[in-house]
Amino acid sequence: MVYDFEPSDISDTQALVRSPLKIRILLLLSDGPCNLAQIRDATGSSSQALIPRMKGLESQLLIEQKEYYYSLTPLGKVITLNIRNFIATTATIKRHHTFFAAHDTGAIPLPLLSGIGCLAHADLIQDRAGEVNQVYSLFLSIINEANHIHGVSSVMSPNMGECLAGRITAGIPAELVVTQKGAEKLREKPYIAFIEVLLNFPHFRVWVLREPVKIGLTVTDRCISLGLFKRGENVYDISSDLYSTDPGAIV
Repeated sequence: MVYDFEPSDISDTQALVRSPLKIRILLLLSDGPCNLAQIRDATGSSSQALIPRMKGLESQLLIEQKEYYYSLTPLGKVITLNIRNFIATTATIKRHHTFFAAHDTGAIPLPLLSGIGCLAHADLIQDRAGEVNQVYSLFLSIINEANHIHGVSSVMSPNMGECLAGRITAGIPAELVVTQKGAEKLREKPYIAFIEVLLNFPHFRVWVLREPVKIGLTVTDRCISLGLFKRGENVYDISSDLYSTDPGAIV
């Protein structure tokens, strides 16, 4: 169902998001109730600047005052959660603009893509002239340091398979999602030798997706690494990944 927003709906939203001070107040109160002095100190604003904006937020049912303390209303918590996600998403796109401009994000399911803001503080790892195999070396270190491994794989290599197999035989739980083409490869040499052994371990599981998966995702207890296909090409980019140790990104 398509909802046609009234001009006033859009202008009300613009009035909120165009006020950095209102946004800072909401984000501050999302951490817990504050009195006026605490809000003044945290925002670096005067009472004269704060009070009209806080009254505006009260009239919008986003904050409320009990005795001397202000807090978010339940509706305010919803709005602030969406604002925080919007800020994180735009920050992620801005900081990694080159990466997203060159890669196909359409392969990420929308419910997961909506959380891309968790990668705002990710590092872009790239192979460069004179610094080759940076992404591959990162993958090996991720696997070797992991206490559990979750992966979605569009591509495979014998060296990566051997590294992963070594960790699984050492007792590290691992769950993988592969494409049908990937599953077919696992039945061929040299992968079949690994798989025949690994399938005997109860802490190793493999799922096969019928539809193509154009991402490379590794998540462990310590980090997350995301790789994508090149935009406009049916080619996985093995030379660049977004990498983060942020607990929120891992979750």
